[in-house]
Amino acid sequence: MNYVGIICEYNPFHNGHLYHLNKIKEMFPNDFIILVLSGNVTQRGELSILNKWEKTEIALQYGIDLVIELPYLYASQAADIFCFGALKILSLLGANKIVFGTETYNSDILKQCAYTQLKSNNYQKLVQKFLNDGINYPTALCKALEKETGYNFDKPNDLLGLGYVKEIIKNNYPIEPITILRTNNYHDTNFSGQISSATSIRTHIKEKKDLNDTVPSLVLKYIKDPIWLADFFPFIKYKIINEDNLDIYVSIDEKLANRMKKKIINTQTLEEFINSVKTKYYTYNRLMRACSHLLFSFTKEENNKLIDNFYIRVLGFNKKGQQYLNNIKKDINIPIITNYSNDKNNNLSLDLRITKVLSLIKGNNFLIEEITHKPIIKEKKI
Repeated sequence: MNYVGIICEYNPFHNGHLYHLNKIKEMFPNDFIILVLSGNVTQRGELSILNKWEKTEIALQYGIDLVIELPYLYASQAADIFCFGALKILSLLGANKIVFGTETYNSDILKQCAYTQLKSNNYQKLVQKFLNDGINYPTALCKALEKETGYNFDKPNDLLGLGYVKEIIKNNYPIEPITILRTNNYHDTNFSGQISSATSIRTHIKEKKDLNDTVPSLVLKYIKDPIWLADFFPFIKYKIINEDNLDIYVSIDEKLANRMKKKIINTQTLEEFINSVKTKYYTYNRLMRACSHLLFSFTKEENNKLIDNFYIRVLGFNKKGQQYLNNIKKDINIPIITNYSNDKNNNLSLDLRITKVLSLIKGNNFLIEEITHKPIIKEKKI
């Protein structure tokens, strides 16, 4: 049997995700599917429209066997850390395949480019040259790779796919990468057809527009009145004004800290603040992540302490998934956590802090649900 890994945010789950899942089930009709799922905060720093339990419920309904949370530590950081955490968890769970969407490239090209990034001295020199020229880190990586290989990695899912393959090679994981060509650009702002980008869907949700047929009907009932990172701007502003050493937080260096201090007084919204701070070097996504890390008091010291402290947080499973987990747990030498009562080493402390902050706006029931919720067990699937 194959054990097929998927890494997703489902922010929100839409028809493109359903297409991806159906393709996987076509390729591996009788095999086991593991989902590593971002929780309540996404890789770009934004809050998830659906909470982790709603996303788990949907995933199980559509045929995923086992849902594991990607901790905030990895889920909220730049692509290399995101990929590092997600691939490590999949490898510990025995995945031998990973299937992901890309906008452009197949797995052979991704492998070629991953080897270039890992092995080529000239590639590293080119990256440093572009950084010295004042180009931001993600763009420097793309430009250096294009110079070395002729392939232009400027699309987000191509870059994530490359990150996955690089982690597989670096750690010699026995996981085969398999690509599915995406039917749209992730950042496409046009809302059209049955499969629209997550970006356009989120914009429609913010503007309270009809989602038409772009989101499965099962998902629509969960999309009510989501909260956004922007709703926490007064808290973010308070921290920037009152804290002296902002550069203790992940994603913030001394230069950015000074820039944030300078710009915060005259801005009234998160969007206005980020646009005032943004430069060619400090990109929009990096600034969103920086604001998330600041809001949740996620420091570099804490990151360094916890980065290799892996655990498996189980969000849900079907009977097949439950049986698999029971069979492999004796061979896994890290904690498998099903709820807070069996978190003996306090591994969930960071994610609990995130929930406590979110509950300032989401309400106390949101915090209670996080503490008391046990893994979802799903018998029936669509």
